[in-house]
Amino acid sequence: MRASRRWASRWRRAAMRCRPMLPALLLAAMGALSWSAAAADIDYDSRRPAALRRCDEPAHRGRVEQARNCYRNLLRSTDLHVRAEAQFALDDLRAANDTFREAVAANPGAVLPRLRWARLFMQAGQFNDAVALLREVLEVAPEDKGARLGMARLGLARFEGDVSDDIRELLREDDTLVEAYLIQANIDIEAGHYDEAVRSASRARELAVQQGLPPLEALTLLAAVEVMRNRDPAALVREVLDYNPRYGSLFETLGRFEVMRRRYREANEWLSRIPQVQPELWSGRRELGLNLMRLGRLEEARGHLVASYEGDPFNVVTSNTLRLLDSLVNYDFIRVEEPDLVLQLHKSESAALRPYVEQIARESIASFARRYGYMPTVPITIELYKDHADFEVRTAGLTGIGLLGVTFGHLLAMDSPSGQRRGDFHWGSVLWHEMAHVFTLSATEHRVPRWLSEGLSVYEEWTSGPTPGVSVSTRTLERFRDGAFLPVADIDLGFMRPTYEGQVQVSYEQAGLMCLFAAERFGFERVAQFLRAFRDPSMTTAAAIRAVFGVAPEEFDAEFTRYMQERFAAYLKDPSRWSELMRRAHTMLEGRNWAGAREAAQAAITMLPEYTASGSAYEVLAAAEEGAGNIPAAIAAWEEWRKAGGWNPSGMRKLGELLVAQKRHAEAAEVLAAVNWSDPLEPDNHDRLGRLLIEQKRGAEALREYEVLLALKPLDTAAAHYGMARALRLTGDEARAKRYLLQSLETAPNYRPAQRLLLEMTGERR
Repeated sequence: MRASRRWASRWRRAAMRCRPMLPALLLAAMGALSWSAAAADIDYDSRRPAALRRCDEPAHRGRVEQARNCYRNLLRSTDLHVRAEAQFALDDLRAANDTFREAVAANPGAVLPRLRWARLFMQAGQFNDAVALLREVLEVAPEDKGARLGMARLGLARFEGDVSDDIRELLREDDTLVEAYLIQANIDIEAGHYDEAVRSASRARELAVQQGLPPLEALTLLAAVEVMRNRDPAALVREVLDYNPRYGSLFETLGRFEVMRRRYREANEWLSRIPQVQPELWSGRRELGLNLMRLGRLEEARGHLVASYEGDPFNVVTSNTLRLLDSLVNYDFIRVEEPDLVLQLHKSESAALRPYVEQIARESIASFARRYGYMPTVPITIELYKDHADFEVRTAGLTGIGLLGVTFGHLLAMDSPSGQRRGDFHWGSVLWHEMAHVFTLSATEHRVPRWLSEGLSVYEEWTSGPTPGVSVSTRTLERFRDGAFLPVADIDLGFMRPTYEGQVQVSYEQAGLMCLFAAERFGFERVAQFLRAFRDPSMTTAAAIRAVFGVAPEEFDAEFTRYMQERFAAYLKDPSRWSELMRRAHTMLEGRNWAGAREAAQAAITMLPEYTASGSAYEVLAAAEEGAGNIPAAIAAWEEWRKAGGWNPSGMRKLGELLVAQKRHAEAAEVLAAVNWSDPLEPDNHDRLGRLLIEQKRGAEALREYEVLLALKPLDTAAAHYGMARALRLTGDEARAKRYLLQSLETAPNYRPAQRLLLEMTGERR
């Protein structure tokens, strides 16, 4: 009874969280590639009607026409469940959906129709509906093994935590469940536990033969282990195809595991075999199309996605992705020769964003080539999506995944500044982060562990990016204090199979902190050497730590723990005191008690100088100093905030304003230029920055700001054209300067600054 209640309540919770959340990292890498796609191929449930099993046998052997004729005969069955299954097997998903609905309505207590209807929804990628149906089964039959296996497979496909405990419980109850062993083998392959995976897959194979079921999935997972061990799976591939020459799911699964470890070219070698072996495997055609998109081969991708859609028009990933491809007519594709880039920018903001995207790309390439000793040999493609939903679809075919950027090798995609709420998105750091991935992936032939690639990208944001500064969340420090940090040898699991809410973000910061620790403890050159060690296909994190750093992984973990305890000692000793200081600082500020706000804010900064998020103690301190009339101290507070990693555009503009008031124009210009990395589409900032640059005779830089300003279509075009004219004069282009000056006067004939400049230019020529 205890187990029954536990299973029922667990799946109520699962139904409430059915929107994809922080498994986003894996969905992004895999484009929602789902092991559940094979669910319709093989039904392992011993309750499957005998009439269906007679048709399944030729289907599993690849005798397609014989199987289809058999299923067609079942379309006349009076058993609604049997008829729905026949429609499902014949790829008539609309009819199958309707008939499953009829079957459930006719027999509200029936379990099997609901289970198989849920599998249909899994295949279509409609996970919410699948969860709802499985929950219905578990509410009336909490111990039903088919429903529990369905939920485990669904959790696996959606990367929602570790389902190993559930599988172990099922196998304790019944150790003949083929599907349970298959799920466990899949889990073990993902975790890199290959010996365990072989044991589970071999047991599944043995049981399948004993039960008269096809061993295809078991053999496929054994082949996948060989692939993950960088060995040739040819013998197992032959065995699968000897059993069923039309089993395209073999290549879909092998491709899936290659995608999971970001080996997209290798994945393509497997996925590209699907059209020859089983062209009507619509999920496989979809995954081939999605993977071709990761490789930047969009037209080839479209062909396979269209074929998949025509065969299965209900899959949301396919339809979403085709709509995205259609929308690309709204984008400019720009080839840049130096450095070698392809930019994809929305036509409405292309001219405004291009100079800044190019600058970040150029500076990051120069920095990373020097630091990592590697230079890409093919163009780097940078795609910025104006609509966040479009970026999500580009990433995973689904919306609601919660990422900002993703890198597939030499191609990266991310939100443009328009894709997020203004003030919340430092797009420059995201691009810098993704460019670091380009280098760490490419320099190791995509063999770098996920944690190290993410950790180095975070480290580069903190140390070399457009807004340097180690910025750590209190949530991450609390997880460290609670002992929830994973050992370095297992940290990938925090990205791939999070076990608590927020673990993926914590894992990002833990990985970044580990790289920061390693660079400080061993020197950055050793960190770069550590990265290069993964060019060896057999290298593991543990082996690389021993070889490069000369310590055991356990010793690395112990030293890292001491590093964290020392660096964050003040906060870790009493987090509640820091929270109280923050509350007091804000309360004092609201009450205009400048001295009290200053005292509390300074104490909070001393406890945790790495905290620079919105509402930080630095901001309170700056506001208190300004309120007290101490402008130099306010500027100093803002500068310390910035040095620690603070960047929000309102704070940066405030700092720029104070610097201008103090006649520190060169510093103000540098601050306002940095605003472009977080809010480049705000016209007034370009005008203010342009004027400051002109005052300093920095014509080329001012020209860029006014070109961007005009691209943003400001209300005051006369002033913008006047600014262009002034900037062009500084660059020596008198002819263009005069043209822009005349445009200014055409718009506003009485605009006095333009009149004066025209007289000045005319007088000079005389």
